[in-house]
Amino acid sequence: MNTQRRWVSRLLDGYAALVLIFLFIPIGLMVVFSFNQPRGQRNYEWNHFSLNAWKDPFKYPELKRALLKSLEVGAIVTVLAGCLGTLMALALVKYRFRGKGFINTIIVLPLTMPEVVMGFSLLTLFVNLRWETGFWTIVVAHVMFCVSYVATTVKARIRGFDWRLEEAAADLGAGPVRTFLRVTFPIIAPGVFAAALLTFALSLDDFTITYFNSGRVRTFPVEVFTQKRSRVPAQINVFGTMILLAATVIAVSGVLIERRRQRERV
Repeated sequence: MNTQRRWVSRLLDGYAALVLIFLFIPIGLMVVFSFNQPRGQRNYEWNHFSLNAWKDPFKYPELKRALLKSLEVGAIVTVLAGCLGTLMALALVKYRFRGKGFINTIIVLPLTMPEVVMGFSLLTLFVNLRWETGFWTIVVAHVMFCVSYVATTVKARIRGFDWRLEEAAADLGAGPVRTFLRVTFPIIAPGVFAAALLTFALSLDDFTITYFNSGRVRTFPVEVFTQKRSRVPAQINVFGTMILLAATVIAVSGVLIERRRQRERV
């Protein structure tokens, strides 16, 4: 019996390793090809090692503008969706009201709806409202689907929350705002932080919904899609590697901070 369990465990470990390799091969190729010196305009085939792209990552101004635009959109969307989604999660978990089950169902819909459907639906909405597509329609569109991710993530963190802590703070004279800032938020902060990272990544990465509602504004994914018709410079891989490194540093920092907090509690 123990031998059988060991073999099953090894098979599962091997399967997990293969899945991880499959997922990380494209990421590894992106990093490797950021050091490539392509023969022509497209960085698809390995030629020879070069640091030229890293020495001049902003060689193409349009790529730089698009990346900065994506970062700007992502920052605004993270703040707006983070606030709205967190408040929504608190209301759905803490309070009972009519239509709560219906709202819980509605929240899940953007998570399951194809992006092409949502993108075209939002475009139809903006056209009917006579809004000119551009920067702010991108922000509104991203907030519309990111709120669901934030609410779902924060709800998972709040479910184990002991609401008696808020009652104790109120008994000691703390007002609602002070109770939230000193008691509630510090406890749910890891969930909010995780939701913020997820929101920023989704906004930065989104192409389909952005393509429908961007107008003349080009975010980084839209610019890459547009440029691939004529050229694919190694600078695209450089920007991708930079984003990967930044995400890794943030994720590792979050894990280390959480571990430190757990040690301090003990």
